Amino acid sequence: MSESNSEADVCIAGTGSYVPERVLTNEQLAAMVETSDEWIVTRTGIRERHIAAEGEHTSHMASHAARRALEQANMQASEIELIIVATITPDTPTPATACHVQQQIGASRAVAFDISAACSGFLYAMKIAKRLISDGAFQNALIIGAEKLSTVTNWQDRATCVLFGDGAGAAVLRRSRPGEGAIVATEMGTDGNLSHLLEIPGGGSACPITAANVHENLATLSMLGKEVFKHAVTRMKEAAEKVIERAGWKPEEIACVIPHQANLRIIDAIADRLAVPNERVFVNLDKYGNTSAAAVAIALDEANRNGAFHRGDRIVLVVFGAGLTWAAAAIRW
Repeated sequence: MSESNSEADVCIAGTGSYVPERVLTNEQLAAMVETSDEWIVTRTGIRERHIAAEGEHTSHMASHAARRALEQANMQASEIELIIVATITPDTPTPATACHVQQQIGASRAVAFDISAACSGFLYAMKIAKRLISDGAFQNALIIGAEKLSTVTNWQDRATCVLFGDGAGAAVLRRSRPGEGAIVATEMGTDGNLSHLLEIPGGGSACPITAANVHENLATLSMLGKEVFKHAVTRMKEAAEKVIERAGWKPEEIACVIPHQANLRIIDAIADRLAVPNERVFVNLDKYGNTSAAAVAIALDEANRNGAFHRGDRIVLVVFGAGLTWAAAAIRW
């Protein structure tokens, strides 16, 4: 599904992010499973990740990120009309984590719901919110990617436990005012035929966790890494090219590309195929690992606050995740 300029431009008025205090380094992981710092860095680019404290839920991290985004947008939570939380690690199966966030930040006017699109979730939320605002259904929206992946990680599986971390990122969207930027074009897609490549097989109605299977780690992430890598590079390249073309931009005009923070090899491959120099590609996975829906949102906030782009610059966000799902956005900041 694609979209280009609509009747009313929608901008990102503020961004925010949050990661838990506890840091888990590669050296610490090497004491838990058979791995090493060199093995992890060489294959992924990850050096450490943050792990939520006991009692620190997805909604708590989401609310921290939301408050920071609201502060930058110079808005009160009471003004927010829509909250969308993208997550695969909700506080509770129901109600939605967005409902918990609404209560925690005091956004009593907001309609609140979750979406589940794994690592693509934040850009799925962005497209949904953009359309609802541009169509006039809402004046603004708070979109959040938040994950507590430490709860669905198999800490005995060295192939996957080295990859994931916890955290949250948020953005406030509203109608653009004269001279402000806009979300110029978006793209998203899904291929359910490949859902088996990256999944949490247990814990749902298809495979409930029972006393008989509780020791099989079915409610943890499993991945066929080589296959995922191949599809990630192809789909992210295609999605990014589509929004760049639809926006009428050239690669040399793009100030910053913010890809999903999963693996440095994937990021390097995307930069190469898009003909964007590596210095214009934002990377922070060395500090946080893969935080799924939160990853691109945290990266967007860090890039924004670190001056990786400025008012009027052209930036591209591109993601890929379980589903398989993928999405991209071209944004004039």
